[in-house]
Amino acid sequence: MPQPMTGDLGDNVHVITHPLIQHKLTIMRKKETSTAGFRRLLREISMLLGYEVTRDMPVTFESIETPLQPMMAPTLDGKKVVIISILRAGDGIRDGMLEILPSARVGHIGLYRDHETLEAVEYFFKVPSEMSDREVILCDPMLATGNSAIAAVDRVKKTQPKSIKFVCLLAAPEGIRNLHAKHPDVPIYTPAVDERLNDKGYILPGLGDAGDRLYGTK
Repeated sequence: MPQPMTGDLGDNVHVITHPLIQHKLTIMRKKETSTAGFRRLLREISMLLGYEVTRDMPVTFESIETPLQPMMAPTLDGKKVVIISILRAGDGIRDGMLEILPSARVGHIGLYRDHETLEAVEYFFKVPSEMSDREVILCDPMLATGNSAIAAVDRVKKTQPKSIKFVCLLAAPEGIRNLHAKHPDVPIYTPAVDERLNDKGYILPGLGDAGDRLYGTK
């Protein structure tokens, strides 16, 4: 079950403490974990995160016929979910989410971090043409400074979706505060809130650069 954070990080941060997720995350953190192993584990964790993030999705009831008799059965209410990946590492979470939400629409936003200013720079944006009344799950493995997340939420909000949830693998307290200073209405779902950022904007203890470990690059 997601556990709301208490204290100065607010109650709109949901830390998902499921033992399977925590176990798999520990293996991902290890520096000796291979690219293949890292990729597989991220996919598995993302499937489990998708289950938790969609826990409160609204349902309606429709009349169906089972092999034995008619019944009123629950079904998801409203339009399909849109999973938006913050490139490139967000694709690892997107792939796992699609395993349990195969009919979801998919969007992408390309952002890179300026290593001098640590600010996010957009280079690509593509989402479904009809976004109103859609539930957006915005994915990025790391919520570090929060600048990329803020830029992504700014951009997605212009499409006027029904709601936005931010899903990450790790979060830093600095990133949570920054994101919620700009967008307090966007809930954050993460398996772990780590200690802090270093002077280069990386999460400590963290797991290194998620994109590099996912794709085997430097």
